[in-house]
Amino acid sequence: MTHDVVFLLDVDNTLLDNDSIADDLRAHLNQQFGSAGERYWSHFEDIRRELGYADYLGALQRYRADLENDGEAAHRLLSVSGFLVDYPFAERVYPGAVDVIGMLGGFGPTVILSDGDVVFQPRKVSRSGIWEAVEGRVLIFIHKEQMLATVEREYPAKRYVMIDDKVRILDAMKRIWEDRLVTVFPRQGHYANDPANIGKYRTPDVTVDRIGDLLDMDIGKMIAAP
Repeated sequence: MTHDVVFLLDVDNTLLDNDSIADDLRAHLNQQFGSAGERYWSHFEDIRRELGYADYLGALQRYRADLENDGEAAHRLLSVSGFLVDYPFAERVYPGAVDVIGMLGGFGPTVILSDGDVVFQPRKVSRSGIWEAVEGRVLIFIHKEQMLATVEREYPAKRYVMIDDKVRILDAMKRIWEDRLVTVFPRQGHYANDPANIGKYRTPDVTVDRIGDLLDMDIGKMIAAP
């Protein structure tokens, strides 16, 4: 079945306040390891550059190697894995985000389209309640902007709407789908507010300050053919 429109939604800093999750993790690491906890974030950024996405568990594995000669610290590191896996992600869903998913679902299927690892990212989507909100329609890739053919095969549509806090991603997808795609930019999180991105990519079709602002928009008009 080819739908008239399919809504694609990013997760981190689009539906979920990932910056606050990272802040909570940083506080936990500082509590457990003091200033030595900053070594974790060095691994985290190294992996992000290597893979192109955030890998919290992968960074934890590398940090573990740093602590192998310190038995006490290595034992305390086990609490960090529990902190990540059992984190109350539902408390970090942006206000109105689930309502937006429900509203968009009245126009067409809603699909999570996210970058991330194959373990922690699905866990985050599930425990936050987002998985249920989109009725299990979840796609997680290494570089989602390179997987649009797969998106089309799984969820064929005449038009797509991509909601993402990264203008780089929106621009890359627009170059492929052109007028078949409506790009929506919620200006949330550190990526969205990075001055280095100003003027570097094409202006999104729609910009809102918060994901919840979409509740006040005329979605029918937004998805109308240009």
